[in-house]
Amino acid sequence: MVRLGVWPEGYIDPQAARDVRDVLRKRAHVVRQHTANGLRVHNIMARNTGLRFSVRPMHACTTQDLEGVLPEANQVLAVTSRLARLDCLRQQSTTLEKAVTQYLKHTPASEQLLTVDGIGTILAQTIGLETGDIGRCPTVGNDASYCRGVKRTNISTGKRKGQGNAKNGNPYLEWASMEAAQFALRFNPTGQRFYQRQHAKSHRMVARKAVAHTLSRACYDMLRDLVPFEVHQAFG
Repeated sequence: MVRLGVWPEGYIDPQAARDVRDVLRKRAHVVRQHTANGLRVHNIMARNTGLRFSVRPMHACTTQDLEGVLPEANQVLAVTSRLARLDCLRQQSTTLEKAVTQYLKHTPASEQLLTVDGIGTILAQTIGLETGDIGRCPTVGNDASYCRGVKRTNISTGKRKGQGNAKNGNPYLEWASMEAAQFALRFNPTGQRFYQRQHAKSHRMVARKAVAHTLSRACYDMLRDLVPFEVHQAFG
């Protein structure tokens, strides 16, 4: 690999940036755990009662409310234990966010990222810190690959020889781009139309990944040129 010049070059962020980045990574882990536990509560309620609860009514449920809905005491115990875990995870997420906000530095790059519908302060700082020096990526394709937004396929003599390294790239940037895509589908009509066009041709998760890929390419241009987000230029 050294002889061919394909030895991968590592990058080490400054110490101050690594400290904040690690806290943001821990927050992302807590958020994923909160979502997983919330989905398990939804599944238990839907499987045993046929009812679906939104997030706020689900957190407001008491033991008496659950006893009036669920037929078995063991099911009530399972849901209450999950709700207690959800409260703990929500408190930990709030604590981490408060700690991070004391050390966040609003740079021109992060200010440009905030112009994207679906990217708030936490996601903007996550994308900026995980990307690091934008000069590491010579082209937008390199950055999209680093965000795990490009299909990995090994081709030799026109034939596919494998799917490549599925873990290549930055998993935290992939998570941030998918989170931004999820919020963009809620608040951006142009992004919604782009998603619907992609969904008509493929699976919904593939269409959502296409939205995340488009946003990651737009973020590369904004970080490199320090320009605001142009929705019609990004989604066509």
